[in-house]
Amino acid sequence: MSKTEYAAGHEAVSTNQRMEIRAALEAVRANDCPLLVVSDSTYVVNCFRDRWHAGWLERGWLTSAKKPVANRDLWEPLVALVIERGDVAFQWVKGHSGHEMNDFVDGLAVAACSTP
Repeated sequence: MSKTEYAAGHEAVSTNQRMEIRAALEAVRANDCPLLVVSDSTYVVNCFRDRWHAGWLERGWLTSAKKPVANRDLWEPLVALVIERGDVAFQWVKGHSGHEMNDFVDGLAVAACSTP
């Protein structure tokens, strides 16, 4: 049986969206094998499923409304890694719906926010 490692953390001043992107980024950084990122964040999943990132790159990190992409500091390295690797897929799961791993990581996140 292989050893399983988990990581969790928080930023003092942040948003849920930033933490969802950060979680995906850290997962991609930490795992060098083909990877399926399962997330309850449509923001993260749709970026890759609907190829939002391709438009952002074409427009120089501007949205279709010609505004700067929010959270670019996290999106830019995540998009670069996903494109470079070519072996990362994304799947959406409904949050707080009894999905075993989603509930587990939600617990990790809550605990990380409670830790001083």
